Amino acid sequence: MIAGDAAEFAAALPPLGALMGLDPGTKTIGVAVSDTMRSVATPLRTVKRTKFTADAAELAAIAGDRRIAGIVLGLPRNMDGTEGPRAQSARAFARNLERHATLGPLPILFWDERLSTVAAERALLEADTSRKRREEVIDHVAAAYILQGALDRLGVIGGRT
Repeated sequence: MIAGDAAEFAAALPPLGALMGLDPGTKTIGVAVSDTMRSVATPLRTVKRTKFTADAAELAAIAGDRRIAGIVLGLPRNMDGTEGPRAQSARAFARNLERHATLGPLPILFWDERLSTVAAERALLEADTSRKRREEVIDHVAAAYILQGALDRLGVIGGRT
């Protein structure tokens, strides 16, 4: 089920359970996960994209290992809020994930990812991370920013502040 908004997504989730944040790109998918209380997002890894079936199987393995209850998928909007080809690609990716049997019926929420990579890059620069290391981790750090934004919103919906 692809949720129309955060409230619909929250209603589809069980009371406890980790969420997985995804930052899908053309060559990689950044992956982050939350704790079961859904308060903190942690960068996990970057999946190198091959074929959709293989990518989905790898994401399903992560979801199964971590008992994921839902997916937050970065939606790359333009700075003016419009959606271009990258957003259409993210929506198609979500539809394919939704139909993929190994992931089960996990609810999916799109989350505006504008400036998530910029924020991730800034945090890595402040941590004095080398250029090579930044290239290795930027996608899953950006996924954590995306997921944390959604977690903060879900906390407001659920009464946590």
